[in-house]
Formats: sequence, structure tokens, C-alpha cells
Amino acid sequence: MNLSPESLELIRHAIGFALLSCLLSFLWAPLLTKLLYKFNITRRSEYDATLAMGARKEKRGVPIMGGLLIILTVAVLTYLFNWERRFTWVPIGVMLLAALLGGIDDILNNVYGKKRRLRNLSHVLRLIRVHKSWWTRVWLTITLPWAAFQRSSLWLGSHPGKGLHVHERLLTQFAAGALTAYWIYFKLGESWREIHIPFDGFINIGIWIIPLIILFVMATANAVNIADGMDGLAGGSLIITFSALTLLSWMQGLHEITILNATTVGALITYTYFNVKPARFQMGDVGSLGLGALLAINVIVMNNMLLLPLLGFIFYLELASVLIQVFGRTFLGRRIFRMAPLHHHFELRGWSEEKTVMRFWIMHAAVVMLGIWVALY
Repeated sequence: MNLSPESLELIRHAIGFALLSCLLSFLWAPLLTKLLYKFNITRRSEYDATLAMGARKEKRGVPIMGGLLIILTVAVLTYLFNWERRFTWVPIGVMLLAALLGGIDDILNNVYGKKRRLRNLSHVLRLIRVHKSWWTRVWLTITLPWAAFQRSSLWLGSHPGKGLHVHERLLTQFAAGALTAYWIYFKLGESWREIHIPFDGFINIGIWIIPLIILFVMATANAVNIADGMDGLAGGSLIITFSALTLLSWMQGLHEITILNATTVGALITYTYFNVKPARFQMGDVGSLGLGALLAINVIVMNNMLLLPLLGFIFYLELASVLIQVFGRTFLGRRIFRMAPLHHHFELRGWSEEKTVMRFWIMHAAVVMLGIWVALY
């Protein structure tokens, strides 16, 4: 191969970090499993309705928050060996912020004693009219838009349980996206305000890149979270995607981002080893939200934001299935799929979990290859 010494050195470093990450995560995986069992951080049917589905009953009691294996391994190795102020501070910081949000949700669902309920909007309007305290009526009137936002956000998720509500997730994810947008727009310089238009070069959209970044960070974090519903599905798909990102960032000469992507691949290999059916542990929101945010940021830094639906194909497909299902139930009065997200639809049609996961992997790999091809133009 006719590669420059710098390119060869970078790919050697990337492979070395992937191997180191894989080995380190293997070494402490038993400790994590033991801690999750000790503190009873496991899947429970009272907040996970899918556990009532046939063979899925066997998943009761399986530890969640296994995503900590990836998040902590990547964060520690990056801090020790790849802590570059310009390129890795914010990706790791946003990843940890999103992971913290997911971790809080996972823990609340396991330790909080009762469901956290929201008032119906009709109840709030009635209190505004009849409450004895005029101070309370004034307060409820002022906060009526907030109450409306809380209730309307339920369209995008399940009804309130013991964990975080949808509006709380959205606000935290918005903050993560806003931090990413601030970093890229104000800190990385003019060239990072451009987005790659496939087959048509680059275009600078100025300040409009800020809401676009926020949208993609929020969408990708939720998309990975939604896809984390079958043993091995999210882990294997993320290996494919972050491997593609390692290749693309290497070709662009983005040293720190290449190392970060490769480090993530190594930890994901270990996680998926323990997560294939029957799973020793599952990713949980702590892993899916954190890795979804990291995925979005790394693609954005590589100026390939518009290719996220290809590079993260299976995640966006799962997200789209949920939105289509919500649209069907809200405006058409019927379900489009037997159950959303999409992997449950095929499960209810009789596909085994292994068949669904492996076919999703194959579809994902094919579309990611398409994404790599498009990114080269």
C-alpha cells in the first residue's frame, strides 16, 4: 500500500487502541456484572411491558446498565491517552452527560417506589378555574405552556413510569445538542460550519448549523436508545457504524477522532460478546443514550452530518417506525405496525430474536457501506 508514514502510524495507533479497549473492558466486565446483580439493577416487568411477550419473559432479572462497560472504558482511555482539548473534550463530555441522563432513568426505574405521574391538561385547566388559592391559579396559568409541553411530549414515548419522563429526556438532550453546536460553531472555526452535500461539495449554512446539530444529536441519541431492544442488536450495529467512522476519520486525517472511534469499537466488541443471546447484561439507557450522542458528534465533526441516516441506518429506521406508529395511532386511529419499534413488529410476525438481529445487522452493514461510498464524493 502506498500510504504516507503519518497515515500508517495513525492506523496502527487506532488498531492498538481498539485492542487495548477490548482487553481492558474484558478484564473488568465480571466486576461490572457482579455489581449490577448486587444492587439488583435488572429488567423488571413493572416498567418494561415487552417482558410479557412470550419468550421475552426469560429476560426478567437480566442486569441493565451494561453500557457502563463501554462508556467508562472509552472515557478513561480517552482521558489518559487521547485528551486533546480541541477535539475530544466535548465529545466525551456530551457522551457522559447523555449517559448520566440514561443512568438516572435506569436507576429510578429500579429503586423508585412508585410511578411519577403528570397531571392531565384538563385537570390543570379545571384547577385554574376553581382552585381556592388565587396564587395557585396564577401560577398554574403562567406554567400552562410547560404543562402542555409535558403532556404533548408523551406522544413520543410511553406513559410515565418510575423513571424520567419524555420531556425531561428531551430537555437534557437539547442541552447536550446545544453544547455540541456551541463547540462546533464558536470553537472549531469556520471550516467546521460547513456541511458536506453528497456529490456537490461543501456548503456553509452559517448559524443555521446550530439547530441542525441539536436536531441530529437528539435524534441519534433517541434512535440508538430505541434500537436497544434485542440481545446484540444495538451493540453489533454500533460496531459496524463506529468501524466505518474509524475508517472515514482516518482518511480525513482526524487523529484524535480516529483514535476515539477505534477505542469505542474495541469496547463495543467486548460488550457485544456478553450481550448476544442469552445476554449476560444489557446496555440500558446509560449506554444507548451516551453512545448515540457520541455517534452524532463524531459524524458532525467529520462534516458528514447529512449522512447520519445512512451511517446510523438501523437506528434511524427504528426511530422512523416509532414516529410512523405514533402518527397512525394519533391521526389515523390505527396501528401501522403490530408493535413499534420495528424489531418488535417482526418478532410478533414470528421471526426469532436471532433471525431479526442478524438480518438487521446485514441490512445495516449494507447501508453503512453505501454511506461510506457517498462520503467519498
